[in-house]
Amino acid sequence: MPRADFYLIAKPRFAEDPLLLVCELAKRCFAADKPTLILARDAMQADLIDGLLWEFEDDAYLPHQIAGQDEDDAETPILIVPPDADTPDRPYIINLRDDPFRGTCERVLEVVPADPAARDPLRQRWRDYQARGFEMLKHDM
Repeated sequence: MPRADFYLIAKPRFAEDPLLLVCELAKRCFAADKPTLILARDAMQADLIDGLLWEFEDDAYLPHQIAGQDEDDAETPILIVPPDADTPDRPYIINLRDDPFRGTCERVLEVVPADPAARDPLRQRWRDYQARGFEMLKHDM
């Protein structure tokens, strides 16, 4: 059964820069040895994530790249995917887009904004995954 994990931003560090939480989740996916897609909202967000993954931790290297910029996409453990890139599904998906992930995966990881007013679309997304038979988990970060 696939699983949907919703990560609620609670810590000030993540509230100030939610993309740091994306980096933390990517680090956990890499540590679990699961090829991961980060579905960025747009090309600008993909570039921001790419830069943050280089600087995220001094002693950690998270092998990543933006999809379509190099021919070795398939071998790269963490692939950042702007909306215009077409890539095969992977076991783990970090979804930053407005719509629920519709492909095949073991786990989809959703980042929930700190602002309660911005959480309504995520509530609908929760119901969507639940209706599709995903195991549902919530984490405070």
